[in-house]
Amino acid sequence: MIAVEPRTLPALLSAAENAFGSRPALASVEGSLVEGSLVIPRFDYTQFAYAARRFAALLASLGIERGDRVMILCENRVEWGVAYFGVMEAGAVAVPVLVDFIPEQVANVAEHASVRLVCASERTIAKLSLVPSSIPRVMLDTWNKTGADVIRGDSRTRESATEPRANLTGALLSSEDLACVIYTSGTSGHSKGVMLTHGNLVSNAIATRAIFPLRDDDRVLSVMPLAHTLESTMGFITPLLQGSCVYYLDKPPTAPVLAAALAIVKPTVMVIVPLIIEKLFRNRLEAPLRAHPLYRFTPTRRLAIHAAGRKLEAAFGGCLRFLGIGGAALARDVEEFLLAARFPYAIGYGLTETSPLIAAAIPGKTRLGSTGRILDGLEVRIAVRADAALSGSNETVQTVLAATGQEGEIQVRGPSVMQGYYLDPERSAEVFTSDGWFRTGDLGAYDSDGLLYIRGRLKAMILGPSGENIYPEEIESVLASTGFVEESLVYAAKDGALVALIVLNEKAKAMAEEVERLIARLRASANARLASFSRLARVVIQDEPFEKTATLKIKRYLYPRSGTET
Repeated sequence: MIAVEPRTLPALLSAAENAFGSRPALASVEGSLVEGSLVIPRFDYTQFAYAARRFAALLASLGIERGDRVMILCENRVEWGVAYFGVMEAGAVAVPVLVDFIPEQVANVAEHASVRLVCASERTIAKLSLVPSSIPRVMLDTWNKTGADVIRGDSRTRESATEPRANLTGALLSSEDLACVIYTSGTSGHSKGVMLTHGNLVSNAIATRAIFPLRDDDRVLSVMPLAHTLESTMGFITPLLQGSCVYYLDKPPTAPVLAAALAIVKPTVMVIVPLIIEKLFRNRLEAPLRAHPLYRFTPTRRLAIHAAGRKLEAAFGGCLRFLGIGGAALARDVEEFLLAARFPYAIGYGLTETSPLIAAAIPGKTRLGSTGRILDGLEVRIAVRADAALSGSNETVQTVLAATGQEGEIQVRGPSVMQGYYLDPERSAEVFTSDGWFRTGDLGAYDSDGLLYIRGRLKAMILGPSGENIYPEEIESVLASTGFVEESLVYAAKDGALVALIVLNEKAKAMAEEVERLIARLRASANARLASFSRLARVVIQDEPFEKTATLKIKRYLYPRSGTET
Protein backbone atom coordinates (compact mmCIF):
# COMPACT_ATOMS: atom_id res chain seq x y z
CA MET A 1 0.00 0.00 0.00
CA ILE A 2 1.48 3.36 -1.02
CA ALA A 3 0.93 6.73 0.60
CA VAL A 4 -0.04 9.70 -1.59
CA GLU A 5 0.68 13.14 -0.14
CA PRO A 6 -0.35 15.63 -1.26
CA ARG A 7 -3.38 14.00 -2.83
CA THR A 8 -2.59 14.93 -6.41
CA LEU A 9 -2.17 12.82 -9.52
CA PRO A 10 1.52 13.79 -10.00
CA ALA A 11 2.16 12.72 -6.40
CA LEU A 12 0.33 9.45 -7.03
CA LEU A 13 2.41 8.78 -10.14
CA SER A 14 5.63 9.53 -8.28
CA ALA A 15 4.67 7.23 -5.40
CA ALA A 16 3.71 4.44 -7.83
CA GLU A 17 7.00 4.85 -9.69
CA ASN A 18 9.00 4.53 -6.48
CA ALA A 19 6.97 1.56 -5.23
CA PHE A 20 6.58 -0.48 -8.40
CA GLY A 21 9.48 0.61 -10.65
CA SER A 22 10.01 -2.17 -13.19
CA ARG A 23 6.56 -3.74 -12.73
CA PRO A 24 4.50 -3.58 -15.98
CA ALA A 25 2.09 -0.63 -15.97
CA LEU A 26 0.50 -0.30 -19.42
CA ALA A 27 0.29 -2.73 -22.35
CA SER A 28 -1.46 -3.06 -25.71
CA VAL A 29 -3.42 -6.01 -27.07
CA GLU A 30 -3.23 -6.21 -30.85
CA GLY A 31 -5.15 -8.43 -33.24
CA SER A 32 -8.36 -10.48 -33.09
CA LEU A 33 -9.56 -14.08 -33.20
CA VAL A 34 -9.13 -14.07 -36.99
CA GLU A 35 -5.72 -12.41 -37.07
CA GLY A 36 -4.32 -13.89 -33.90
CA SER A 37 -3.55 -11.69 -30.90
CA LEU A 38 -0.49 -10.68 -28.98
CA VAL A 39 0.26 -8.49 -25.99
CA ILE A 40 2.83 -5.75 -26.40
CA PRO A 41 4.20 -4.39 -23.10
CA ARG A 42 4.57 -0.65 -23.48
CA PHE A 43 5.62 0.87 -20.16
CA ASP A 44 6.71 -0.24 -16.75
CA TYR A 45 6.03 2.22 -13.91
CA THR A 46 9.37 3.99 -14.23
CA GLN A 47 9.01 4.32 -18.01
CA PHE A 48 5.42 5.51 -17.75
CA ALA A 49 6.28 8.24 -15.24
CA TYR A 50 9.15 9.36 -17.47
CA ALA A 51 6.92 9.39 -20.59
CA ALA A 52 4.28 11.50 -18.78
CA ARG A 53 6.90 14.03 -17.72
CA ARG A 54 8.33 14.20 -21.22
CA PHE A 55 4.82 14.82 -22.50
CA ALA A 56 4.46 17.62 -19.96
CA ALA A 57 7.67 19.12 -21.30
CA LEU A 58 6.25 18.92 -24.83
CA LEU A 59 3.10 20.73 -23.67
CA ALA A 60 5.22 23.43 -22.05
CA SER A 61 7.15 23.90 -25.30
CA LEU A 62 3.81 24.41 -27.05
CA GLY A 63 2.88 27.19 -24.63
CA ILE A 64 0.68 25.28 -22.16
CA GLU A 65 0.78 26.81 -18.69
CA ARG A 66 -0.68 26.01 -15.30
CA GLY A 67 -4.49 26.00 -15.40
CA ASP A 68 -4.77 25.83 -19.21
CA ARG A 69 -7.39 23.38 -20.51
CA VAL A 70 -6.16 20.55 -22.74
CA MET A 71 -8.71 18.39 -24.54
CA ILE A 72 -8.08 14.65 -24.89
CA LEU A 73 -10.14 13.27 -27.78
CA CYS A 74 -8.75 9.83 -28.40
CA GLU A 75 -9.74 6.18 -28.30
CA ASN A 76 -8.51 4.05 -25.40
CA ARG A 77 -4.80 3.45 -25.81
CA VAL A 78 -1.57 3.62 -23.83
CA GLU A 79 -0.89 7.13 -25.11
CA TRP A 80 -4.18 8.37 -23.64
CA GLY A 81 -2.73 7.68 -20.20
CA VAL A 82 0.55 9.37 -21.12
CA ALA A 83 -1.33 12.47 -22.24
CA TYR A 84 -3.61 12.49 -19.18
CA PHE A 85 -0.80 12.33 -16.66
CA GLY A 86 1.33 14.60 -18.85
CA VAL A 87 -1.37 17.27 -18.59
CA MET A 88 -1.34 16.84 -14.80
CA GLU A 89 2.46 17.05 -14.62
CA ALA A 90 2.25 20.29 -16.60
CA GLY A 91 -0.18 21.71 -14.04
CA ALA A 92 -2.86 21.99 -16.72
CA VAL A 93 -6.47 20.77 -16.68
CA ALA A 94 -7.55 17.75 -18.73
CA VAL A 95 -10.80 17.89 -20.71
CA PRO A 96 -11.47 14.25 -21.70
CA VAL A 97 -14.09 13.97 -24.44
CA LEU A 98 -15.97 10.88 -25.56
CA VAL A 99 -15.02 9.82 -29.08
CA ASP A 100 -18.72 9.28 -29.83
CA PHE A 101 -19.39 13.02 -29.60
CA ILE A 102 -20.29 14.54 -32.95
CA PRO A 103 -18.18 17.44 -34.33
CA GLU A 104 -20.69 20.05 -33.13
CA GLN A 105 -20.48 18.72 -29.56
CA VAL A 106 -16.69 18.59 -29.65
CA ALA A 107 -16.57 22.18 -30.90
CA ASN A 108 -18.99 23.32 -28.20
CA VAL A 109 -16.82 21.75 -25.50
CA ALA A 110 -13.67 23.29 -26.95
CA GLU A 111 -15.29 26.73 -26.96
CA HIS A 112 -16.93 26.46 -23.53
CA ALA A 113 -13.74 25.21 -21.85
CA SER A 114 -11.50 27.66 -23.78
CA VAL A 115 -9.29 24.73 -24.79
CA ARG A 116 -5.71 25.70 -25.65
CA LEU A 117 -4.61 22.40 -27.20
CA VAL A 118 -6.14 19.09 -28.32
CA CYS A 119 -4.64 15.60 -28.00
CA ALA A 120 -6.13 13.50 -30.81
CA SER A 121 -5.43 10.53 -33.08
CA GLU A 122 -5.96 9.60 -36.71
CA ARG A 123 -9.23 7.93 -35.71
CA THR A 124 -10.61 11.08 -34.07
CA ILE A 125 -9.07 13.96 -36.02
CA ALA A 126 -12.17 14.30 -38.23
CA LYS A 127 -14.22 15.09 -35.11
CA LEU A 128 -12.24 18.34 -34.84
CA SER A 129 -13.50 19.72 -38.14
CA LEU A 130 -15.42 22.53 -36.39
CA VAL A 131 -12.72 23.33 -33.82
CA PRO A 132 -10.65 26.38 -34.85
CA SER A 133 -7.50 25.29 -36.68
CA SER A 134 -5.53 27.82 -34.61
CA ILE A 135 -5.74 25.36 -31.69
CA PRO A 136 -2.81 22.90 -32.07
CA ARG A 137 -3.48 19.17 -32.33
CA VAL A 138 -0.95 16.75 -30.80
CA MET A 139 -1.30 13.36 -32.49
CA LEU A 140 -1.11 10.71 -29.78
CA ASP A 141 -0.74 7.78 -32.16
CA THR A 142 2.61 9.25 -33.30
CA TRP A 143 3.89 9.81 -29.76
CA ASN A 144 7.08 8.06 -28.71
CA LYS A 145 10.15 8.92 -26.67
CA THR A 146 11.35 11.35 -29.35
CA GLY A 147 8.19 13.42 -29.60
CA ALA A 148 4.93 13.62 -31.53
CA ASP A 149 3.39 15.07 -34.68
CA VAL A 150 1.69 18.43 -34.13
CA ILE A 151 -0.86 19.93 -36.53
CA ARG A 152 -1.22 23.72 -36.73
CA GLY A 153 -3.65 24.83 -39.41
CA ASP A 154 -2.50 23.08 -42.62
CA SER A 155 0.97 22.38 -41.27
CA ARG A 156 2.04 19.08 -39.71
CA THR A 157 5.44 19.02 -38.03
CA ARG A 158 7.39 16.68 -35.79
CA GLU A 159 7.92 18.26 -32.37
CA SER A 160 10.73 16.91 -30.24
CA ALA A 161 10.08 15.97 -26.64
CA THR A 162 12.70 17.60 -24.47
CA GLU A 163 13.97 16.18 -21.21
CA PRO A 164 11.57 16.88 -18.34
CA ARG A 165 12.30 20.03 -16.40
CA ALA A 166 13.69 19.56 -12.91
CA ASN A 167 10.71 21.32 -11.33
CA LEU A 168 7.55 20.44 -13.18
CA THR A 169 4.49 22.53 -12.39
CA GLY A 170 2.63 19.40 -11.30
CA ALA A 171 4.84 19.19 -8.22
CA LEU A 172 3.42 22.53 -7.06
CA LEU A 173 -0.21 21.45 -7.17
CA SER A 174 -2.43 20.86 -4.16
CA SER A 175 -5.41 18.56 -3.72
CA GLU A 176 -7.71 21.58 -4.21
CA ASP A 177 -6.40 22.31 -7.72
CA LEU A 178 -8.63 21.47 -10.66
CA ALA A 179 -7.56 18.26 -12.42
CA CYS A 180 -10.19 17.81 -15.11
CA VAL A 181 -13.44 19.09 -16.53
CA ILE A 182 -15.61 16.24 -17.78
CA TYR A 183 -18.45 16.96 -20.16
CA THR A 184 -21.22 14.41 -20.24
CA SER A 185 -24.54 14.52 -22.02
CA GLY A 186 -25.98 12.50 -19.14
CA THR A 187 -29.59 11.31 -19.22
CA SER A 188 -31.30 14.57 -18.35
CA GLY A 189 -30.35 17.19 -20.91
CA HIS A 190 -27.46 19.30 -22.14
CA SER A 191 -23.82 18.64 -21.39
CA LYS A 192 -22.36 19.94 -18.17
CA GLY A 193 -18.68 20.42 -17.40
CA VAL A 194 -18.08 18.56 -14.14
CA MET A 195 -15.11 20.06 -12.26
CA LEU A 196 -13.08 17.42 -10.42
CA THR A 197 -10.02 18.29 -8.35
CA HIS A 198 -6.91 16.20 -7.78
CA GLY A 199 -8.16 15.50 -4.29
CA ASN A 200 -11.53 14.34 -5.62
CA LEU A 201 -9.98 11.70 -7.88
CA VAL A 202 -7.20 10.48 -5.60
CA SER A 203 -9.42 10.23 -2.53
CA ASN A 204 -11.95 8.16 -4.49
CA ALA A 205 -9.23 5.79 -5.72
CA ILE A 206 -7.90 5.38 -2.17
CA ALA A 207 -11.37 4.73 -0.77
CA THR A 208 -12.00 2.13 -3.47
CA ARG A 209 -8.83 0.32 -2.45
CA ALA A 210 -10.34 -0.19 1.00
CA ILE A 211 -13.39 -1.90 -0.55
CA PHE A 212 -11.49 -4.28 -2.82
CA PRO A 213 -7.68 -4.10 -2.84
CA LEU A 214 -5.92 -4.86 -6.12
CA ARG A 215 -2.53 -6.58 -6.32
CA ASP A 216 0.60 -5.80 -8.25
CA ASP A 217 0.07 -8.98 -10.28
CA ASP A 218 -3.50 -8.09 -11.30
CA ARG A 219 -4.25 -7.75 -15.01
CA VAL A 220 -6.89 -5.09 -15.75
CA LEU A 221 -8.50 -5.15 -19.20
CA SER A 222 -9.91 -1.76 -20.21
CA VAL A 223 -13.02 -1.79 -22.41
CA MET A 224 -15.01 1.27 -21.32
CA PRO A 225 -14.11 4.75 -22.65
CA LEU A 226 -11.37 6.42 -20.62
CA ALA A 227 -13.15 9.74 -21.08
CA HIS A 228 -15.79 8.47 -18.64
CA THR A 229 -14.98 8.80 -14.94
CA LEU A 230 -15.96 5.22 -14.15
CA GLU A 231 -13.14 3.92 -16.34
CA SER A 232 -10.57 6.65 -15.74
CA THR A 233 -10.86 6.33 -11.95
CA MET A 234 -11.76 2.65 -11.43
CA GLY A 235 -9.99 1.19 -14.46
CA PHE A 236 -6.92 3.44 -14.64
CA ILE A 237 -6.05 5.55 -11.59
CA THR A 238 -7.01 2.86 -9.05
CA PRO A 239 -4.89 0.10 -10.69
CA LEU A 240 -1.91 2.46 -10.96
CA LEU A 241 -2.25 3.25 -7.27
CA GLN A 242 -1.77 -0.45 -6.50
CA GLY A 243 0.82 -1.55 -9.04
CA SER A 244 -1.46 -3.45 -11.43
CA CYS A 245 -1.02 -3.59 -15.20
CA VAL A 246 -3.73 -2.15 -17.50
CA TYR A 247 -4.24 -3.60 -21.00
CA TYR A 248 -5.75 -1.64 -23.91
CA LEU A 249 -7.28 -2.96 -27.12
CA ASP A 250 -5.94 -1.64 -30.42
CA LYS A 251 -9.41 -1.89 -31.99
CA PRO A 252 -12.98 -1.13 -30.88
CA PRO A 253 -14.20 -3.90 -28.50
CA THR A 254 -16.30 -5.89 -30.98
CA ALA A 255 -17.12 -9.46 -29.99
CA PRO A 256 -14.18 -11.08 -31.90
CA VAL A 257 -11.66 -8.49 -30.67
CA LEU A 258 -12.84 -8.74 -27.06
CA ALA A 259 -12.94 -12.55 -27.13
CA ALA A 260 -9.35 -12.68 -28.36
CA ALA A 261 -8.21 -10.18 -25.74
CA LEU A 262 -9.92 -12.10 -22.93
CA ALA A 263 -8.26 -15.31 -24.08
CA ILE A 264 -4.75 -13.89 -24.22
CA VAL A 265 -4.79 -11.43 -21.30
CA LYS A 266 -6.86 -13.62 -18.97
CA PRO A 267 -7.81 -10.54 -16.93
CA THR A 268 -8.23 -10.74 -13.19
CA VAL A 269 -10.05 -7.40 -12.98
CA MET A 270 -12.50 -5.62 -15.29
CA VAL A 271 -15.02 -2.78 -15.02
CA ILE A 272 -18.02 -2.90 -17.33
CA VAL A 273 -21.53 -1.50 -17.76
CA PRO A 274 -24.55 -3.81 -17.24
CA LEU A 275 -25.50 -4.01 -20.92
CA ILE A 276 -22.35 -6.03 -21.71
CA ILE A 277 -23.04 -8.79 -19.20
CA GLU A 278 -26.78 -8.71 -19.93
CA LYS A 279 -26.24 -9.29 -23.65
CA LEU A 280 -23.73 -12.04 -22.96
CA PHE A 281 -26.17 -13.80 -20.64
CA ARG A 282 -29.21 -13.49 -22.91
CA ASN A 283 -27.44 -14.30 -26.18
CA ARG A 284 -25.17 -17.14 -25.06
CA LEU A 285 -26.23 -18.55 -21.70
CA GLU A 286 -29.93 -18.12 -20.97
CA ALA A 287 -31.47 -20.48 -23.55
CA PRO A 288 -28.99 -23.37 -23.04
CA LEU A 289 -29.30 -22.98 -19.27
CA ARG A 290 -33.11 -23.18 -19.23
CA ALA A 291 -33.02 -26.16 -21.62
CA HIS A 292 -30.50 -28.08 -19.49
CA PRO A 293 -32.00 -31.23 -17.91
CA LEU A 294 -30.50 -30.37 -14.51
CA TYR A 295 -32.10 -26.93 -14.62
CA ARG A 296 -35.60 -28.33 -15.20
CA PHE A 297 -35.42 -30.43 -12.03
CA THR A 298 -35.59 -28.14 -8.99
CA PRO A 299 -33.23 -30.15 -6.69
CA THR A 300 -30.46 -30.06 -9.34
CA ARG A 301 -31.11 -26.58 -10.75
CA ARG A 302 -28.23 -25.05 -8.78
CA LEU A 303 -25.81 -27.52 -10.40
CA ALA A 304 -26.86 -26.30 -13.85
CA ILE A 305 -26.44 -22.67 -12.78
CA HIS A 306 -22.96 -23.37 -11.38
CA ALA A 307 -21.98 -25.07 -14.65
CA ALA A 308 -23.22 -22.06 -16.64
CA GLY A 309 -21.30 -19.79 -14.28
CA ARG A 310 -18.09 -21.68 -14.99
CA LYS A 311 -18.71 -21.25 -18.72
CA LEU A 312 -19.13 -17.52 -18.16
CA GLU A 313 -15.89 -17.37 -16.18
CA ALA A 314 -14.13 -19.25 -18.99
CA ALA A 315 -15.48 -16.72 -21.51
CA PHE A 316 -13.78 -13.98 -19.46
CA GLY A 317 -10.47 -15.83 -19.60
CA GLY A 318 -10.83 -18.06 -16.55
CA CYS A 319 -8.90 -15.91 -14.07
CA LEU A 320 -11.39 -13.19 -13.18
CA ARG A 321 -11.59 -12.36 -9.49
CA PHE A 322 -13.39 -9.00 -9.73
CA LEU A 323 -15.93 -7.83 -12.30
CA GLY A 324 -17.10 -4.35 -11.35
CA ILE A 325 -20.50 -3.44 -12.81
CA GLY A 326 -21.70 0.14 -12.72
CA GLY A 327 -23.02 3.11 -14.65
CA ALA A 328 -26.62 1.85 -14.85
CA ALA A 329 -29.00 -0.63 -13.23
CA LEU A 330 -28.32 -4.34 -13.75
CA ALA A 331 -31.34 -6.43 -14.82
CA ARG A 332 -32.61 -8.34 -11.79
CA ASP A 333 -32.79 -11.76 -13.47
CA VAL A 334 -29.21 -11.43 -14.70
CA GLU A 335 -28.03 -10.54 -11.22
CA GLU A 336 -29.99 -13.46 -9.78
CA PHE A 337 -28.02 -15.74 -12.12
CA LEU A 338 -24.64 -14.16 -11.24
CA LEU A 339 -25.38 -14.46 -7.55
CA ALA A 340 -26.54 -18.08 -7.76
CA ALA A 341 -23.56 -18.98 -9.97
CA ARG A 342 -21.16 -17.46 -7.42
CA PHE A 343 -19.69 -15.29 -10.17
CA PRO A 344 -17.14 -12.74 -8.81
CA TYR A 345 -19.16 -9.64 -9.62
CA ALA A 346 -19.74 -6.51 -7.56
CA ILE A 347 -22.19 -3.66 -8.10
CA GLY A 348 -21.02 -0.09 -7.64
CA TYR A 349 -22.99 3.15 -7.49
CA GLY A 350 -21.84 6.65 -8.21
CA LEU A 351 -21.90 9.62 -10.57
CA THR A 352 -19.39 11.64 -12.54
CA GLU A 353 -19.96 14.40 -9.97
CA THR A 354 -18.64 12.12 -7.18
CA SER A 355 -15.49 10.97 -8.99
CA PRO A 356 -17.45 8.55 -9.33
CA LEU A 357 -17.93 5.90 -6.63
CA ILE A 358 -20.28 6.44 -3.65
CA ALA A 359 -21.02 2.86 -2.62
CA ALA A 360 -19.71 -0.54 -3.60
CA ALA A 361 -20.26 -4.20 -2.91
CA ILE A 362 -17.60 -6.86 -2.46
CA PRO A 363 -17.50 -10.06 -4.57
CA GLY A 364 -18.75 -12.94 -2.50
CA LYS A 365 -20.62 -10.60 -0.16
CA THR A 366 -22.97 -9.08 -2.72
CA ARG A 367 -26.65 -8.90 -1.82
CA LEU A 368 -29.26 -9.02 -4.57
CA GLY A 369 -30.25 -5.53 -5.70
CA SER A 370 -27.84 -3.70 -3.40
CA THR A 371 -24.94 -1.45 -4.32
CA GLY A 372 -23.17 -2.29 -1.07
CA ARG A 373 -21.71 -0.03 1.58
CA ILE A 374 -20.84 3.65 1.51
CA LEU A 375 -17.15 4.34 0.89
CA ASP A 376 -15.03 5.46 3.82
CA GLY A 377 -14.76 9.23 4.04
CA LEU A 378 -18.13 9.90 2.46
CA GLU A 379 -21.31 10.90 4.24
CA VAL A 380 -24.65 9.91 2.74
CA ARG A 381 -28.08 10.95 3.87
CA ILE A 382 -31.53 10.15 2.56
CA ALA A 383 -33.74 13.20 2.03
CA VAL A 384 -37.11 11.83 3.09
CA ARG A 385 -39.08 15.02 2.40
CA ALA A 386 -38.55 18.05 0.26
CA ASP A 387 -37.80 20.15 3.32
CA ALA A 388 -36.02 17.71 5.61
CA ALA A 389 -33.44 14.94 5.70
CA LEU A 390 -32.09 12.36 8.06
CA SER A 391 -28.47 13.11 8.86
CA GLY A 392 -25.80 12.35 11.41
CA SER A 393 -23.35 9.46 11.32
CA ASN A 394 -23.86 6.74 8.72
CA GLU A 395 -24.67 4.29 11.52
CA THR A 396 -27.39 6.53 12.93
CA VAL A 397 -28.92 7.22 9.53
CA GLN A 398 -28.93 3.55 8.56
CA THR A 399 -30.54 2.51 11.85
CA VAL A 400 -33.35 5.06 11.56
CA LEU A 401 -34.06 4.34 7.90
CA ALA A 402 -34.00 0.58 8.35
CA ALA A 403 -36.47 0.90 11.24
CA THR A 404 -38.84 3.21 9.36
CA GLY A 405 -38.46 1.79 5.85
CA GLN A 406 -38.20 5.29 4.40
CA GLU A 407 -36.65 6.11 1.06
CA GLY A 408 -35.77 9.39 -0.56
CA GLU A 409 -33.15 11.26 -2.53
CA ILE A 410 -29.55 10.20 -1.93
CA GLN A 411 -27.42 13.17 -0.91
CA VAL A 412 -23.64 13.04 -0.51
CA ARG A 413 -20.90 15.04 1.16
CA GLY A 414 -17.19 14.30 1.23
CA PRO A 415 -13.77 14.59 -0.44
CA SER A 416 -14.77 13.09 -3.80
CA VAL A 417 -17.70 15.44 -4.48
CA MET A 418 -17.10 17.86 -7.37
CA GLN A 419 -16.48 21.60 -7.07
CA GLY A 420 -19.43 22.34 -9.35
CA TYR A 421 -20.18 22.75 -13.05
CA TYR A 422 -17.68 24.74 -15.07
CA LEU A 423 -18.82 28.33 -15.70
CA ASP A 424 -22.35 27.37 -14.65
CA PRO A 425 -23.09 28.77 -11.17
CA GLU A 426 -26.86 28.42 -11.58
CA ARG A 427 -26.81 24.69 -12.25
CA SER A 428 -24.14 24.24 -9.59
CA ALA A 429 -26.37 25.91 -7.03
CA GLU A 430 -29.31 23.71 -8.03
CA VAL A 431 -27.51 20.47 -7.21
CA PHE A 432 -26.22 21.50 -3.77
CA THR A 433 -28.41 21.93 -0.72
CA SER A 434 -28.14 25.06 1.41
CA ASP A 435 -26.01 23.10 3.91
CA GLY A 436 -23.59 21.77 1.28
CA TRP A 437 -24.83 18.30 0.36
CA PHE A 438 -24.75 17.16 -3.29
CA ARG A 439 -28.15 16.10 -4.58
CA THR A 440 -27.66 12.96 -6.69
CA GLY A 441 -31.17 12.95 -8.13
CA ASP A 442 -31.35 9.22 -7.29
CA LEU A 443 -33.85 7.63 -4.94
CA GLY A 444 -32.51 5.12 -2.45
CA ALA A 445 -32.95 3.34 0.86
CA TYR A 446 -30.95 1.29 3.35
CA ASP A 447 -31.65 -2.19 4.65
CA SER A 448 -31.20 -3.30 8.26
CA ASP A 449 -27.52 -4.12 7.61
CA GLY A 450 -26.71 -0.68 6.26
CA LEU A 451 -26.53 -1.69 2.59
CA LEU A 452 -27.70 0.86 0.02
CA TYR A 453 -30.37 0.15 -2.59
CA ILE A 454 -31.06 2.39 -5.58
CA ARG A 455 -34.74 2.72 -6.49
CA GLY A 456 -34.38 4.88 -9.60
CA ARG A 457 -34.02 8.44 -10.78
CA LEU A 458 -36.04 11.06 -8.92
CA LYS A 459 -37.09 12.69 -12.20
CA ALA A 460 -38.05 9.34 -13.71
CA MET A 461 -40.24 8.25 -10.78
CA ILE A 462 -43.95 8.21 -11.58
CA LEU A 463 -46.61 9.01 -9.00
CA GLY A 464 -49.42 6.46 -9.13
CA PRO A 465 -53.15 7.30 -9.00
CA SER A 466 -53.27 6.75 -5.24
CA GLY A 467 -49.89 8.27 -4.48
CA GLU A 468 -47.82 5.11 -5.08
CA ASN A 469 -44.17 5.49 -6.09
CA ILE A 470 -43.69 3.74 -9.44
CA TYR A 471 -40.10 3.15 -10.56
CA PRO A 472 -39.81 2.72 -14.36
CA GLU A 473 -36.45 0.94 -13.99
CA GLU A 474 -38.08 -1.90 -12.06
CA ILE A 475 -40.72 -2.41 -14.76
CA GLU A 476 -38.04 -2.27 -17.46
CA SER A 477 -36.09 -4.98 -15.64
CA VAL A 478 -39.18 -7.22 -15.69
CA LEU A 479 -39.65 -6.56 -19.42
CA ALA A 480 -36.02 -7.52 -20.10
CA SER A 481 -36.52 -10.85 -18.35
CA THR A 482 -39.43 -11.88 -20.61
CA GLY A 483 -37.02 -13.02 -23.30
CA PHE A 484 -38.42 -10.78 -26.04
CA VAL A 485 -37.12 -7.30 -25.22
CA GLU A 486 -33.69 -5.89 -26.07
CA GLU A 487 -34.30 -2.63 -24.21
CA SER A 488 -37.22 -0.57 -22.97
CA LEU A 489 -38.33 2.71 -21.47
CA VAL A 490 -41.48 3.15 -19.36
CA TYR A 491 -43.30 6.47 -18.98
CA ALA A 492 -46.68 7.85 -17.95
CA ALA A 493 -48.85 9.02 -20.83
CA LYS A 494 -51.01 12.14 -20.63
CA ASP A 495 -53.98 10.05 -19.55
CA GLY A 496 -51.93 8.64 -16.66
CA ALA A 497 -51.60 5.18 -18.18
CA LEU A 498 -48.22 3.44 -18.05
CA VAL A 499 -46.69 2.94 -21.48
CA ALA A 500 -43.61 0.96 -22.42
CA LEU A 501 -41.43 1.81 -25.40
CA ILE A 502 -39.68 -1.41 -26.38
CA VAL A 503 -37.03 -2.57 -28.83
CA LEU A 504 -37.64 -6.22 -29.72
CA ASN A 505 -34.67 -8.59 -29.63
CA GLU A 506 -33.65 -10.92 -32.47
CA LYS A 507 -35.53 -13.84 -30.92
CA ALA A 508 -38.79 -11.89 -31.01
CA LYS A 509 -38.18 -10.61 -34.53
CA ALA A 510 -37.55 -14.16 -35.77
CA MET A 511 -40.84 -15.47 -34.41
CA ALA A 512 -43.62 -16.09 -36.87
CA GLU A 513 -46.15 -14.89 -34.34
CA GLU A 514 -48.02 -11.72 -35.29
CA VAL A 515 -46.69 -8.59 -33.68
CA GLU A 516 -50.01 -7.81 -32.01
CA ARG A 517 -50.19 -11.26 -30.39
CA LEU A 518 -46.54 -11.17 -29.37
CA ILE A 519 -46.93 -7.79 -27.72
CA ALA A 520 -50.10 -8.86 -25.93
CA ARG A 521 -48.29 -11.95 -24.68
CA LEU A 522 -45.31 -9.90 -23.54
CA ARG A 523 -47.50 -7.35 -21.74
CA ALA A 524 -49.48 -10.06 -19.98
CA SER A 525 -46.26 -11.82 -18.90
CA ALA A 526 -44.80 -8.62 -17.46
CA ASN A 527 -48.02 -7.50 -15.75
CA ALA A 528 -48.36 -10.85 -14.02
CA ARG A 529 -45.16 -10.02 -12.13
CA LEU A 530 -46.01 -6.40 -11.31
CA ALA A 531 -48.07 -4.75 -8.60
CA SER A 532 -51.47 -3.59 -9.83
CA PHE A 533 -50.48 0.09 -9.79
CA SER A 534 -47.32 -0.65 -11.88
CA ARG A 535 -48.99 -2.62 -14.66
CA LEU A 536 -48.62 -1.56 -18.28
CA ALA A 537 -51.63 -0.26 -20.16
CA ARG A 538 -49.98 0.00 -23.56
CA VAL A 539 -46.84 -1.01 -25.40
CA VAL A 540 -45.13 0.96 -28.17
CA ILE A 541 -42.61 -0.62 -30.50
CA GLN A 542 -39.48 1.45 -30.92
CA ASP A 543 -37.96 0.58 -34.32
CA GLU A 544 -34.50 2.02 -33.66
CA PRO A 545 -32.27 1.50 -30.58
CA PHE A 546 -32.55 4.23 -27.96
CA GLU A 547 -29.93 6.95 -27.87
CA LYS A 548 -27.61 6.32 -24.93
CA THR A 549 -24.91 7.85 -22.77
CA ALA A 550 -21.33 6.58 -22.49
CA THR A 551 -22.40 4.08 -19.84
CA LEU A 552 -25.22 2.90 -22.13
CA LYS A 553 -28.05 4.44 -20.13
CA ILE A 554 -31.00 5.58 -22.25
CA LYS A 555 -31.27 9.35 -22.63
CA ARG A 556 -34.75 9.51 -21.13
CA TYR A 557 -35.24 13.19 -21.86
CA LEU A 558 -35.37 12.44 -25.59
CA TYR A 559 -38.45 10.22 -25.30
CA PRO A 560 -41.29 9.36 -25.88
CA ARG A 561 -41.20 9.54 -29.63
CA SER A 562 -43.65 8.28 -32.20
CA GLY A 563 -43.91 4.52 -32.52
CA THR A 564 -46.39 1.77 -33.19
CA GLU A 565 -48.87 1.44 -30.31
CA THR A 566 -50.77 -1.68 -29.50
